[in-house]
Amino acid sequence: NVAAISYYFGDKAGLYRAAFSKPSPHSESDIAAFTDPACSLREALLAFYTGLLAPLKQGDRARLCMRLWFREMLEPTGLWNEEIDNGIKPAHAALVAVLSRHMGVPQADDDMSRLAFCIVGLAIQMMVTRDVIDKISPHLLDTGQAIDTWLARLVDYAQAMIDAEKAHRQSNTEHGPTT
Repeated sequence: NVAAISYYFGDKAGLYRAAFSKPSPHSESDIAAFTDPACSLREALLAFYTGLLAPLKQGDRARLCMRLWFREMLEPTGLWNEEIDNGIKPAHAALVAVLSRHMGVPQADDDMSRLAFCIVGLAIQMMVTRDVIDKISPHLLDTGQAIDTWLARLVDYAQAMIDAEKAHRQSNTEHGPTT
């Protein structure tokens, strides 16, 4: 009711802000989990994907949250820019640092950032096309165990991209940059 909204959130904009920011997958604890220097690269990737995709295990709640995020991207109120600045940007920088550390890259460059975006893209695709996946192969995301299986495969796919970037860098070192 309107009185409860006013009491707990101040107004409808406060309620919207609370609903929008509640499911953020980029908390400091999520970032700390995948940036732990004691983690192997595979452990870091698994922690990254686990934190990012945890909402998928919440079923319909995750779908509603994704729709809210899409709405904010298409009809911005300013909250999306806040999420980019306060959640996505720090998580991206942390992932780039983890990749650079594990690949022995002393100074992160544009290719490390591209690699991080591609690794994130593997997971975002699951969230964005959830309805399509449910229509084509619903069993791939219908249980917590199915999501965990996909998480393990994401780590494999990300590792393959990292190996390809390592090979590319090695080739450039030996033969000079290619166009």
